[in-house]
Amino acid sequence: MGASKRGTGHARDGHRTVASRDRDRLSATFVWPVRVYFEDTDAGGVVYHANYLRFMERARTEWLRALGFEQDELRTRFGVQFVVIAAHIEYRRAARFNAQLVVSVTVTDTGRASLTFAQQIREADVLICEAEIRAACVDTENFKPRPLPQEIVAELIR
Repeated sequence: MGASKRGTGHARDGHRTVASRDRDRLSATFVWPVRVYFEDTDAGGVVYHANYLRFMERARTEWLRALGFEQDELRTRFGVQFVVIAAHIEYRRAARFNAQLVVSVTVTDTGRASLTFAQQIREADVLICEAEIRAACVDTENFKPRPLPQEIVAELIR
């Protein structure tokens, strides 16, 4: 996964970069359980490939919630939202109807206006798929990049 973009001089713009001593805190992994419903599968009872991305999105939303931020609060209080700008996913095994999965979220990199996540979906100890997801923080009005809110940065390095 990519090199960190820390210490880029953006602090003068009100963006607090993540110090090297805080990098280990970013590697904390959040996990979210997901059960596969019939609607998540194709005719063969296997999870449709795009639904793995939905499971990952759900886990990132719950990760934000666990940090104390709701999606609607990001829009109303901070005037920002996160949009996926890159996704690389590798499928290893098939998940099937009624499977109990665990989706993990780990922040691997922070930029001035972006977060990169490593995500995995597992069923018990079996790796189903893994992905690297990059999300940009954008202004809700014009969708142009905006620095990550300081409140979120502070929670990332807690």
